Amino acid sequence: MAVISKYKTLTQAKDSFSKAEYELALQKFATVLQNYPNSKEAFNGVILSEMAMSGEGGAEALFDYYEILQEEDKEQADAIMGDILENMDGTLDTLSEIFSQPLKNKIEYEDGILYQDFKQLLDEGGEFRETFENIMFSTRVIITAKNDFIDFLDNLIEHDFRSMAIAYLESALIAYPSDAQLRKLLKKLSKGKLIEN
Repeated sequence: MAVISKYKTLTQAKDSFSKAEYELALQKFATVLQNYPNSKEAFNGVILSEMAMSGEGGAEALFDYYEILQEEDKEQADAIMGDILENMDGTLDTLSEIFSQPLKNKIEYEDGILYQDFKQLLDEGGEFRETFENIMFSTRVIITAKNDFIDFLDNLIEHDFRSMAIAYLESALIAYPSDAQLRKLLKKLSKGKLIEN
């Protein structure tokens, strides 16, 4: 059996996935996996392609997120995506549960400043980076609504807290894999990364 070109076939598989040709992507990822059984990228690609083919919302968002992670650190991206896919069944409702808990419960478990109060500091003339850094070292920001969470992520990206934004987006994508606002933030994060390099 002839050994295939791993990188060429992976590139073809990713191109097919990007064009929503999920069955072809699955075949390409599977071919790499047959020839290179230890390829985490091929394994993750097979799972993402199967998710997309079965109509599960969020496969495309996870794929986009995977691409962003790979720009930062390829090995770490494979491990992070593997963990996300492995744990998806048990964690899909993680953030939904957090946002649906009564506010009182949140404050009992965590001491911090409510996001609305943090925003008020900004409205009173505070600069995001300086205000956030001051709070980060002394307390934490408590977010109680999804819209506040999206706004917070947007501010993190806007003010170059990229690695923190990626960490939050990882959790958000698990809970809201097909959310349009999160996908928009992913694209914004990706564009910013391309400009930086």
